[in-house]
Amino acid sequence: MSASTPSLDFESDSGADADADDLLAIAIEQRRELMATIALDSDLDLAFDLQLQEALTASLTLNPQPSTSSAVIPQPRPDEGFANFTDVLSDELLKLEQELKDQAVSEMEFKKLKNDLQRRIHDQRMAMEISRMPEEEWEDWGDDFERPFGEGTSKGDNDEVFRVYFKGLVEKQLPNGKFLGGIGVAICDSRDELLFELRKPLLGNETSRRCAEIRALIEGLSAAGDLELKRVVFFCDYHPIFKFVTGQWPLKQKKPAELMNKVFDLKRKFTYCEPSLVPRNDIKFAFKLAREAIVLQECRAAESSSSRTSTETCVICLEDANIEQIFSIDVCMHRYCFSCMKQHVEVKLLYGILPTCPHEGCKTELKIDSCSKFLTPRLAEIMNMHIKEASIPVTEKVYCPYPKCSALMSKREVLEYSKSSLMGAEISGARKCLKCNGRFCIDCKVPWHQNLTCFDYKRRNPHPHMEEAKLKNLAATNLWRQCVKCNHMIELATGCYHMTCRCGYEFCYTCGAEWKNKKATCSCPLWNEHNIIEDEFDDDEDEFDDEDDEEEEEEEEDEEYFDGDLLL
Repeated sequence: MSASTPSLDFESDSGADADADDLLAIAIEQRRELMATIALDSDLDLAFDLQLQEALTASLTLNPQPSTSSAVIPQPRPDEGFANFTDVLSDELLKLEQELKDQAVSEMEFKKLKNDLQRRIHDQRMAMEISRMPEEEWEDWGDDFERPFGEGTSKGDNDEVFRVYFKGLVEKQLPNGKFLGGIGVAICDSRDELLFELRKPLLGNETSRRCAEIRALIEGLSAAGDLELKRVVFFCDYHPIFKFVTGQWPLKQKKPAELMNKVFDLKRKFTYCEPSLVPRNDIKFAFKLAREAIVLQECRAAESSSSRTSTETCVICLEDANIEQIFSIDVCMHRYCFSCMKQHVEVKLLYGILPTCPHEGCKTELKIDSCSKFLTPRLAEIMNMHIKEASIPVTEKVYCPYPKCSALMSKREVLEYSKSSLMGAEISGARKCLKCNGRFCIDCKVPWHQNLTCFDYKRRNPHPHMEEAKLKNLAATNLWRQCVKCNHMIELATGCYHMTCRCGYEFCYTCGAEWKNKKATCSCPLWNEHNIIEDEFDDDEDEFDDEDDEEEEEEEEDEEYFDGDLLL
């Protein structure tokens, strides 16, 4: 296998040339504007220094001091923060320009490689036709035989079967426990001559060997598809992957199953695509490429750890925090310190709201996996519960009726769980809690009433349970309303009588009638002044009332005192 073929360490995207050019032009324009701003700031600083020096010189001339000859005019120190900011921004723009240029060069190399491959296939097909041509036919019109590239067989189907070698590795190398992974892919022709090679890091917190191998297979098949190969055989040395691809073993884990579905989608794009199980030695070149990708990551990690003394300012608390204590939100990439993010999530969970990015106008939802960096186990459990609650439709939610459990479930999952242990669960309405295994009635939302229908149970128990009765009594005392859709209790603090429950149901707080299309279906008043306008004089009136009470008490004490003197 020849190693002279150019290697590519990227994933090609030939359809993004125009976007890349626009982005490069924007980056160059931003850097030009930044340089102009720095030059203008430098000129303003110079002008200010000259004016300040002239003013100090004139002042010393009018009011001479004994040490005038040796007086030193203080020089203002430049704004180091602004200088550091502009330097960092300029470096980032330079890096972006270089990355865009490198990407353009890489895409050109990939196009060139694909074109060379098509030419090789064309030449090989033409050579096969010539070798099969009889001598007499060749002598008659062999000099006029031609197959221009791009015509005839050059772009048609090719019977050659190409070989795809792949390898995914996962290793734990860094002191902080971070897993490093690498992918290696080699594509060869039927004679096992190298046509294409790829090495790249395994991105994400991937720790499973199965997922790493499947990702490497996806990269290999994607590269073969980008090269417009139609017939391939991919070689693997990992027995479980071979069993999964051939359908002999089912995948039960969610993530590997999703990745394997991508493999099946890629396979359908080929005319012929079959797996082959081989020994480790047969894919040693792909193994070497994956190891090189891991070694490259180790070198970069060592370089970054040696110079990791930088800090970043949190835009919420405006405090400088170590870069390791800065949290970056996955999708929107807004960055805040761990302390501010923890307080933000705590407040949102306290009000029963799923936390989102604290940046104004950003609605990116926070993920429990990434938030585990700064959340306590208790907060993580609460957040996980809110995420589960939000994922279940309101009409599908059901809670375990046992007070010591109260687990949240969906009607569908509790039915599937109950079918295995309760006969006729669909007809009887009996269910089994996923957490405490307690049996309950899905219709009455009470512990299971054995040998009683729901009608008989309600007839024998007309009054609600003690806890439910206390809740309803408290709601009636405080004028709370219960949402008819999700049964949550709602209290009106201030505002109008148009209520919107957190489940999305809208209703009138006065009578409970539903609002449709932002319009009331009842004739109740929309608001009450006492709930809309806060009386500014309430506090003052209370103070005046307190003062009047104190004056009355003092007058009564004085009268008692004088009455006592008169009696004596």
